[in-house]
Amino acid sequence: MNNLTNTAYSILDLAPVRDDQTPGDAMHHSLDLARQAEGWGYKRFWLAEHHNMPGIASAATAVLIGYIAGGTNTIRVGSGGIMLPNHAPLVIAEQFGTLESLYPGRIDLGLGRAPGTNPATSFALRRHLETTGHDFPELLAELQRYLGPPTADQKVKAYPGSGLNVPIWLLGSSDFSARLAAQEGLPFAFASHFAPEELLPALKIYRERFKASTNLAKPYVIVGVPLVAAADDEQAQYLATTPMQRGLNLIRGHNMKLRPPVENMDLLWSSYEKAAVESRMAVAIIGGANTIHARLERLKEATQADEFMFVSDLYDHQDRLRSYEIAAQVMRQKGFILL
Repeated sequence: MNNLTNTAYSILDLAPVRDDQTPGDAMHHSLDLARQAEGWGYKRFWLAEHHNMPGIASAATAVLIGYIAGGTNTIRVGSGGIMLPNHAPLVIAEQFGTLESLYPGRIDLGLGRAPGTNPATSFALRRHLETTGHDFPELLAELQRYLGPPTADQKVKAYPGSGLNVPIWLLGSSDFSARLAAQEGLPFAFASHFAPEELLPALKIYRERFKASTNLAKPYVIVGVPLVAAADDEQAQYLATTPMQRGLNLIRGHNMKLRPPVENMDLLWSSYEKAAVESRMAVAIIGGANTIHARLERLKEATQADEFMFVSDLYDHQDRLRSYEIAAQVMRQKGFILL
């Protein structure tokens, strides 16, 4: 029996930029991917907010969401996520109210509490906004008021935004957002694509403490999954050296542009760096279709995820498309033979 057929599958995209291409190229590739994903049965296409990171072109996240939503027809498009402490909640409510007005029923608002950048860039973003990750619950409550039904005594309204009830998701890489999502009765997405060690404890807390709300009757979990799917295991391991190099460059503080795959990563990293990169990729699913299926089955059994959100940052755009296509075939159990 295939336990994956009742599990939704989606994409998290950072509009990755190759070392020989431009941010514009990356954005056009993201739209092409979203269009293909729509046909492959993907449920959502989320974009992540990062700043001052050459190699990641999704900094103006709401703008890019509009570009992707405008070029597709049915797939849900949203943020995975907007880093709320970087912004005034009213601005986010107006941005996503605008998106929801343009593409009704297709917009998701995923929220995180990390800055998504370094302290200097955080200051450049916030200036005199006295916000930190610790006041995230207050910022969330303010945003919910702007997007919820307007009240008679409400002096400031988001227009557009007020009353649109754009679906809000909480994102996290620890148990903080798991606790808050449970308390507020919100769906929860865990960033196991870069913080796998906290995955199971956070999901346990979320499910045990969940309180039903008007938005959600029972817990709903998305698990982030680094993905490299290819024709066979050997080819997938080779292609996986591109995201490995990206992780290595992050550790070293270098730019995040995608670099071509290499035959031997041991020529590039130290033993400490290798351990750090492999730790971040502990839930990565790398291989041909049958390996992908077996490992996703195990991940499903361990997490009981309602949805997997794949991240496949490969150097060649066609390899990236093929990776997502294979994953979709696995999830639907189509187009390959289980051995």
